[in-house]
Amino acid sequence: MPSRAFITGAASGIGRATAQLFVQRGWRVALADRDAAGVTALAAELGSERAVACPCDVTDPDSVRRALDGFCGPDGGLELLVNNAGLLHIGPFEDMPPAAHRELIEVNARGVVEVLLAAFPRLARARGAAVNISSASAAYGSADYATYSASKMFVRGLSEALDIEWRRHGIRIACIMPAFVSTPMIEGWRSNAMDRLGVQLRPADVAAVIWKAAHGRRLTWHVGWRYRVLRALSEPLPAGVKRRMMRWLSGYPGSPA
Repeated sequence: MPSRAFITGAASGIGRATAQLFVQRGWRVALADRDAAGVTALAAELGSERAVACPCDVTDPDSVRRALDGFCGPDGGLELLVNNAGLLHIGPFEDMPPAAHRELIEVNARGVVEVLLAAFPRLARARGAAVNISSASAAYGSADYATYSASKMFVRGLSEALDIEWRRHGIRIACIMPAFVSTPMIEGWRSNAMDRLGVQLRPADVAAVIWKAAHGRRLTWHVGWRYRVLRALSEPLPAGVKRRMMRWLSGYPGSPA
């Protein structure tokens, strides 16, 4: 029986590219997304023997459990979970509607928790791995991305904790931190940081790192050469210098006189 991967946010972007890569390499994948039409079309493209459309909402634990039951069977294990579902809102914190802040927290933070809880017994049964998609914005709080950045810091912190906790169950954890990726999620959004760092990554670039992480032992995987260089240069710097660097990157001025 081929190894199985349950991929959230699979209808487009990184999730779609990840599903395509794993199917090409012989895995059977569950395409989990609230876009039912999108995952149904992708499953037809990839072939029913290798891909199963699993429409669900990561913020609804019952729908996630039903999707896992349908894919794995009542007592089946799961070799890999790719916690990729997420969304983006950009703008000054106080200008964003409260509903946008809530949605970021619900999907990007709570959704990751709900899927991990639902998948845990199956991952433990198979001694599998969970790969959580965080962001380069989780390295330091990012202006214009405040709640998004915080939600991805949550994913990073959760991954670091579970990397310690879940080893006793034989479950490996990996946390992927990509810079800007050219996906439908960023279409229509602009920011100074996006302009200065550039959108250099394709979904396939991140999918390739997810493949490595699924088979590797490292916890944190930074994706994007510009981001890796910036991080290497800034990591040893004092906090005040890092803050000024992030202010420049985001285009925000210093304190008012």
